[in-house]
Amino acid sequence: MVHQYVVKPEKLGEFAAWGNKYFAWAQGRQDLFKEVKSLKVFSQMLGVSMGGCMEMWEFESLTDLEKWSGKFSLDKERLVWQQQWLAMVVPGTWSSSIWTLGASK
Repeated sequence: MVHQYVVKPEKLGEFAAWGNKYFAWAQGRQDLFKEVKSLKVFSQMLGVSMGGCMEMWEFESLTDLEKWSGKFSLDKERLVWQQQWLAMVVPGTWSSSIWTLGASK
């Protein structure tokens, strides 16, 4: 699963600190994230929309993604993190898609 969005320019420093806290929280919530095989966040270095970010969430299967999504959507702590994240993101820039491996080397 891939999420893409743009962080507000004035929030870039705050976003980096927030991301570190979010990862620490996720590490402590193995019950909530056990289906997540990996999670990586990339920051755009070059291109038209500076502040661009891409999250890559890896799951073993769509079934695992569905299990995680069901638990995650009901978690009350997640709402606090989401509100903080929304305050840092440029409105209308978030998108989400599901990808599958086409080729690998």
